Amino acid sequence: MEPEFLSVGKIANTHGIKGELKIFPFTDFPEIRFAKGKELLMISPEDGSTLKVKIISSREQKNVYVVKLEGYDNINQVEKYKGWDVKVPKEEAVEAEENAFYFHEIIGCKVFTVEGEELGTITDILTPGANDVWVVKRKGGKDVLIPFIEDIVKDVNVTEKTVRIEVMEGLLD
Repeated sequence: MEPEFLSVGKIANTHGIKGELKIFPFTDFPEIRFAKGKELLMISPEDGSTLKVKIISSREQKNVYVVKLEGYDNINQVEKYKGWDVKVPKEEAVEAEENAFYFHEIIGCKVFTVEGEELGTITDILTPGANDVWVVKRKGGKDVLIPFIEDIVKDVNVTEKTVRIEVMEGLLD
């Protein structure tokens, strides 16, 4: 069976002339994903070719991580990797805390009311501040924003890809 991979970022650009790359992180744990010594799998969006690399240093800069890879010391060696996806084997998933979920576990879940009425499917997750907001695409209706708080989200079953919510007044208006 082919190992499954989790997307942890995308190579946004090169940085400087010493072969560093700017990676835009798609992960809740970039400090773990891009730590010194970690191995990453870079995948070309064009032809699917892959390259296994090892991080020798990284630092956060604004909303990206500047990463130096083992064996790459020059901008000319890394320029071709702009736009490549950055992944890790799924078994390296950082264990989510209780009641914490990965985006890939939540996106695609069907949302039901506690009464059993299907509302739609989660298509996106917004992270505006104190709590995440799940975007639910409704059939023939406008999207509904569901704050991920205990009062509303009553049950999440990532195995069955279902979420049950308590509809509070004004939520579906």
